[in-house]
Amino acid sequence: MIDALLVHPHIFWLSLGGVLLAAEMLGGNGYLLWSGVAAIVTGLLVWLLPFGWEWQGALFAVLTLLAAWLWWRWLASRVRQQPRADSQLNQRGQQLVGKVFTLDSALSNGRGHMRVGDSSWPVTADDDLPAGSRVEVIAVEGITLKVRLH
Repeated sequence: MIDALLVHPHIFWLSLGGVLLAAEMLGGNGYLLWSGVAAIVTGLLVWLLPFGWEWQGALFAVLTLLAAWLWWRWLASRVRQQPRADSQLNQRGQQLVGKVFTLDSALSNGRGHMRVGDSSWPVTADDDLPAGSRVEVIAVEGITLKVRLH
């Protein structure tokens, strides 16, 4: 088997590329994708232009780094092009600003709690408000929603 690989080294690189890409499909993290692509390109180049194992290894390493760097550059340019509408991702309080809700319980001394979906949020207002009041969220202070009568 080793004799066959020495005579046809492209088989090794194409097989390695296939194994790496198959492993990538099982994991799906992206770590093996660029190494698999680099191995396949190395195998194709070795098939067309045979050269020594040292150069094959160096070509594989350079292609892996080049492919990963190009992917990183492409991804970074796409992130810069996207609007920042998702900048409040995982900031639930900020997503509630400007929305209108109904108070379940009265606010006394300008403080209380309000149900939003399946959560209870601490609420502050400038005035006491009775239960059933329609309020708009105008700001978020820590985890407390600042509201005003709508």
